[in-house]
Amino acid sequence: MATRTTFRRSKPQLAARPLISLAQSNGLEQTFKVLANATRLRLLHALVKRPGLSVMVLAETVGMKPQAVSNQLQRLVGKGILSNVRNGTNIHYRIVDPCIISLLDRGLCLTEDTWQRRSRTSKNPALRTA
Repeated sequence: MATRTTFRRSKPQLAARPLISLAQSNGLEQTFKVLANATRLRLLHALVKRPGLSVMVLAETVGMKPQAVSNQLQRLVGKGILSNVRNGTNIHYRIVDPCIISLLDRGLCLTEDTWQRRSRTSKNPALRTA
């Protein structure tokens, strides 16, 4: 079986880049708005764990109706985050850009670290970690 090799242009580190333009910041805002949805984040994580899942399997994985999942997936396809391939009556989805995987990983890391810091400093015993 042949494999595809993706060549990505090397990008400079964020600190080495010039300050982003208004147009770039607006585009970034739109990307974050699409990602700022719990269902879409869960779908993306499911696709990180198991690329190429169908709508039916994704719906079962996240406990939602297939039509609702399909609507969310279309938003991600429309933004260029996912691609889809029809196989008979099934449509299978994949993450197009590995930057999304890194972004999800960093976002989850930030969320977990923030939660841990808050729980250690909270006066509420229910939030403290053991």
